[in-house]
Amino acid sequence: MAGRIQTELLTREEVLARYTRGPKTGVFTDGSCEGNPGPGGWGMVWVDDDRIVAEKTGQDGDTTNNRMELSALIAAFETLPEDAEVTVYSDSQLCVKTVNEWAAGWEKRGWRRSKGPIANLELVKKLYHLAGTHPRVTLRWIKAHDGSRWNEYADALASAYLFD
Repeated sequence: MAGRIQTELLTREEVLARYTRGPKTGVFTDGSCEGNPGPGGWGMVWVDDDRIVAEKTGQDGDTTNNRMELSALIAAFETLPEDAEVTVYSDSQLCVKTVNEWAAGWEKRGWRRSKGPIANLELVKKLYHLAGTHPRVTLRWIKAHDGSRWNEYADALASAYLFD
């Protein structure tokens, strides 16, 4: 699978039984794609002190891994109240850097960049806007497939479309 180091697909229940490490509070997101492009899915889980507050999944029959990563983040910000104070974790460095480093400059330049068009611009704009409406939310990168319980759980949510 694109962007996937882990070779074994786990269910949510298997993830919870196997992993205990990593942050216990936050929102964890992931996207997945079989082929790139190809069918894909995304997942997000919001946890507080190791308890699930909310989770969502989605899928698309013809997509890319980056679109699924962005979609998971959009769902996370849409789920959170605007006054939430929490960290959102993504294992996509591209998505985290897009929101935290690059999008402000692109917006100032009329959503242009010197190296050519911005991929998935409609999703980038939506995510950047949503992030801006949540001033107390921090978006942070987390390493993929390193045994962090809730990141692995988000991965299982993102991969659930494979079992449908």
